[in-house]
Parts: sequence; C-alpha cells; structure tokens
Amino acid sequence: MSIVAGKWVGPILDDHFHLNRNGRFIAAAQDFANAGGTNLILVHCPDFANLPTTATDYSHAYADTVAMAEQVRSEVGLDVRVMLGPHPAAFAHQCLDWEEEDGESGAERAMELYHESITEALRFIDEGQAVGLGEVGRPHWQVSESIWERSNALLGETLAIAARAGVPCQLHVEGDESAPYADIAPMADRAGFSRKRLVRHFAPPDVSDELTRGIVPSVILQKGGIDTLVETIERCSGGFMLETDHMDDPRRPGAVLGPKTVPKRTQALVAAGVDEEVLYRTHVDLPNSIYGID
Repeated sequence: MSIVAGKWVGPILDDHFHLNRNGRFIAAAQDFANAGGTNLILVHCPDFANLPTTATDYSHAYADTVAMAEQVRSEVGLDVRVMLGPHPAAFAHQCLDWEEEDGESGAERAMELYHESITEALRFIDEGQAVGLGEVGRPHWQVSESIWERSNALLGETLAIAARAGVPCQLHVEGDESAPYADIAPMADRAGFSRKRLVRHFAPPDVSDELTRGIVPSVILQKGGIDTLVETIERCSGGFMLETDHMDDPRRPGAVLGPKTVPKRTQALVAAGVDEEVLYRTHVDLPNSIYGID
C-alpha cells in the first residue's frame, strides 16, 4: 500500500454510508468503487416515513440492510461491513408522539422498543451478519428536557451493553464541535466501554487528542476542512477515519456528501502532504481494529 506518482493506490474506506432500495442503491455503491473506493461501513438507516413499531419490524428492517450489503458485495465487489441499531431520531420522534398520545406509558413504550431494537441488532451481530451498533446516540436538534434525559440514559445503557458484548458503536450526536466529546467520553468510561471502539460519526475535521478525548473521529471532510485536518493530524494519536454520510435519499440526491467524495478527498490529502502511513491507518488498520476484518 503506497503512494505512486502522487496518488494513493491502497484501499479506501467510507466509514458511514447509507443505501436505499428506493434510491440509487447499487449505482451509488458503483460510483464509490469507480472513484477508487474499496470498503464500506454500511450503516442502517430507518425509513422515517414508516418507522418500526415492533421488534419484528426492526428485525425485518435490519435484515434488509444486511441483504443490501450482500448484494453490493456480489454485484460491485466491495468489502462491506454492516452496523445496525436504532437511530436516535427515531426514538425521539416516537417518544414525543407516543407520549402525547398516552402520557408516561407512551414514553415507556418508546424506551421498551429501543431496548428491543438493540437486542435485535445484537442478534444479527452474534450471527456474524453485522459488526457493531450504529448509529446510536442522541438527538442533534433541540428537544424537550425529558426526551434529552431519556436519550442520554439510553445511550449510557447502550454503551454498557456494547461493552459487555464486546462490540463497537458509531455515535450520532449534535453538531457542536467539542461538547459531544466532553460529555460522552466520561459516559463511556462509566459504562466500561473503551473510547478506542467508540466512533463519532459526522465528526469535525479537528482530530487533535485535546478535542476528541480518545473517541475516534469519523470525519465528514468538506473541502474547507482539509487544512484543519492536516494541521491536527500530528496531535492525533488514535487516528481518524473518513466518511460521506451518503444518504441515498431520492428526495435529496447527493445528500450529505456524494459517494465519490471519500476517494477524492483521500487523493486531496495526498496532494496536501499526508503520508502513506497515515492513509494506511485511516483506511485499513484503524477500521480493522474497531470493526474486525470482514
């Protein structure tokens, strides 16, 4: 794995990628491959227009994500590892709706469904069909104090469950640069969960240890963030990964970043002077240490 003629010629991994059967699906994965991508972490994304309301619903939804991964492996030839879990926005919306309908019992029902969805995800992981819990976390928009407190309580419980199960987690949190790291690092410690296996999805480009506190940043690298990333790499002892958070949403083509972005940004990092040791760690060593080798 090396840089040849000013280009990285090794593996390229997108650490947070969604696929949708009603979106571009295989074509989106093919775009990633055509741009030089080789490995995907495919993260389950619920249908927010038709959220699961039972454990069976979650099982069927997870199974479809697993099936999409297998189809991409066979038709595109990519290495695909799967993360399964209840999106925190799903819990927040259902908690609000059901609490308005049924009061405290509605909120308890939403929390019970969350626990069931974690149990279902762990079953798929135990069967070797997925590698970790994700994306889990807390709402990224303003919510009531009760939903915020419940979301944080569920996140703490999830980290404790993941620690006992020995599985990694991908976090979906608010966009503030520093607060999620500062809040969640000690939460992970209390849960007995290693910060080295806790990935902050949609992380800002500052990957310095003083900001990340040992949590692994999965950087959403806009063009304007390249300089910040390059400037902070030397202060990053734990490494970082790159992602697009590609949504494959037919209502918003290209959201959040297009499927070709991580391969393009990887070559931009080479042009900015990032060496092959850093790139190999980003695309191979670090993801393998967190998710295992597929």
